[in-house]
Amino acid sequence: MAKRVRVVRMSVEQPLWRALTAYRILTMLYAILLAVFGRDKYERPWVAIAFLTVMAVWTLATLPKVSGAVACTKRFLGTDLALALAGILLTPLADFQAQHMDGPTLPSIWTAGSVLAFAIKGGWRWAAFASTFVAAANLIERAEPSRDTLHNVLLVWVASIAIGYVVEVARASERTLARALEIEAATRERERLARDIHDSVLQVLAMVQRRGTAIGGEAAELGRMAGEQEVALRTLVSSGLVPPTRVSEDAAEGAVVRTVETDDDEPGAPGETDLRALLAPHAGSRVSFAEPGAPVLLPPPAAMELAAAVSAALDNVRVHAGEGAQAWILVEDWPDEVIVTVRDDGPGIPDGRLAQAEGEGRLGVALSIRGRLRELGGTAELISVPGQGTEVELKVPKVPKDSRGKAGSVR
Repeated sequence: MAKRVRVVRMSVEQPLWRALTAYRILTMLYAILLAVFGRDKYERPWVAIAFLTVMAVWTLATLPKVSGAVACTKRFLGTDLALALAGILLTPLADFQAQHMDGPTLPSIWTAGSVLAFAIKGGWRWAAFASTFVAAANLIERAEPSRDTLHNVLLVWVASIAIGYVVEVARASERTLARALEIEAATRERERLARDIHDSVLQVLAMVQRRGTAIGGEAAELGRMAGEQEVALRTLVSSGLVPPTRVSEDAAEGAVVRTVETDDDEPGAPGETDLRALLAPHAGSRVSFAEPGAPVLLPPPAAMELAAAVSAALDNVRVHAGEGAQAWILVEDWPDEVIVTVRDDGPGIPDGRLAQAEGEGRLGVALSIRGRLRELGGTAELISVPGQGTEVELKVPKVPKDSRGKAGSVR
């Protein structure tokens, strides 16, 4: 089953733009209500009515402009701030006593919406720029600034800069997270490719080397060249320089088909796969296969990866346990997991041999078995006693795991 890792990015700024949209509407209504209930204090009410009408039309007409960073242009920000400053400076014209009293200005707290738009769009420097103009306008509007006026001006200035700084930090964190997800996706693709290379190309090269050495003559030279290429390819795989191209596997037929993967795991993909059908072809004179009487159903990707891990374990039996080694495959279907055990009667694995093999770039257990089970959220337990054979127990949960689910392990 083809598989592709997709990285979905969601901007951390979008909730801020939605909150700003709601803030502008609510503060517009608040400014209008203040004017309605305080209409008796205006010496020139027509000034207040004219400004509030323009402010309301502008707010409603420019709602799409505060829907995101792209739509919120510099021209819009400049016009919006100019309107807010005009409202502050027009307040004494509508209310003669406004310069000597600590009452609200015509736009009231709607002005903060303009400053917040600067902060979300450009960060703390833009916020400082806009809030400085607002502070200057408020000080001019008040002929004799009071302590409350200075307090409010300072509060808007500090709060807007703080919000702008938080936005910048959030953007930096988002870029870092996106880069980390891209690196993780590329690493997982390389690991999958390395597993498939081990299951196909490296196994063939190792076989050619052994057969060529055994036959001798010109075949020995071919075997030597195959051995050199095997070492070079193992080094390339171990270094992580292999590009993220996928190699898919037809486990039922034992054939390897090199294809570029596409995402077939979307909702609506075919139903579950019977694991028994993928493992049955391994049965033979030297491999015994024990299965439940009922289908062992798993999602297609999980079934394919588990079958490939079993195939890798059998390859290790053929390579390391000797020509006459006998192997057994046991499939157990439990309510919450599927357990596949691969056992052989070979000489076993000496202590420290697995760590040494990984250090030499021989990644059969590390990638073909452990890596596959880790991506499925399962575990692989290897038990080996020198002289008494080796047993590999593969466990895969039936509950699907996401790409960042629980990692498997090898003990």
